[in-house]
Amino acid sequence: MKIAIIGYGKMGKMIEQIALAQGHTIAAIVDPFVKKTSAGTQISETIAQAALNTADAAIEFTQPATAAANIMDLARRKIPAVTGTTGWFDRMEEVTREVQTAGSSLLWASNFSIGVNLFYRIAWYAAELANNFPEYDIGGFEVHHNKKLDSPSGTAKILAEGALSRIDRKNEIVWDTLDRKPEADEIHFPSLRMGSIPGQHSLFFDSPADTIEITHTARSREGFAFGAIQAAQWLVSQKRHGVFTIDQMLKDILKI
Repeated sequence: MKIAIIGYGKMGKMIEQIALAQGHTIAAIVDPFVKKTSAGTQISETIAQAALNTADAAIEFTQPATAAANIMDLARRKIPAVTGTTGWFDRMEEVTREVQTAGSSLLWASNFSIGVNLFYRIAWYAAELANNFPEYDIGGFEVHHNKKLDSPSGTAKILAEGALSRIDRKNEIVWDTLDRKPEADEIHFPSLRMGSIPGQHSLFFDSPADTIEITHTARSREGFAFGAIQAAQWLVSQKRHGVFTIDQMLKDILKI
């Protein structure tokens, strides 16, 4: 598979490393500061765009401010796109319309780690169980490196919103610092940004007698890169059209 990498930060470099190790080819690397061909040579904007158009799929990890425009540009080129950028989901309707009109494909996820997606299912099942026991309160937190631009993380939003939908006595998530006690129907889920932590997400169920803690801790970005490359292969393998999530990909792979 010939892959275009959109964004050449830490994730872009990790995707390049793993893709090459798996036998894929890097068609182009497109970044405001770095433009390369598969041979690794610096190139002009014109050549970069030509190289991009040879890709079987593109993997996009950039910034919230640029992600939607990047995805729509890829759609117009009919290049299947995978994006792990978060913070742009308020433009999902516009992006979906562009992808569908172009007859292209997009697979988006707030987190491509297979472990995180298993974690979601474990945590949500725990929420379904806790729903039957009102003595258990629920809350959580997430921690990421100090270069992360959005807060809360997209992973935290999916985790907490999935739990909220399964707990009848909870009606709202509070992401910010609380200068008061939480209301009985609120889930408090704050964020911490520090150091170089790839990502940690925790969900708690607490009663007067005990605490249940479910946590996923990423050790590196490798899991995200592996999942993103697998997502690109999934889009390309069946020449899929439309907008997909990693949940749909996993259900197809696991046959559930």
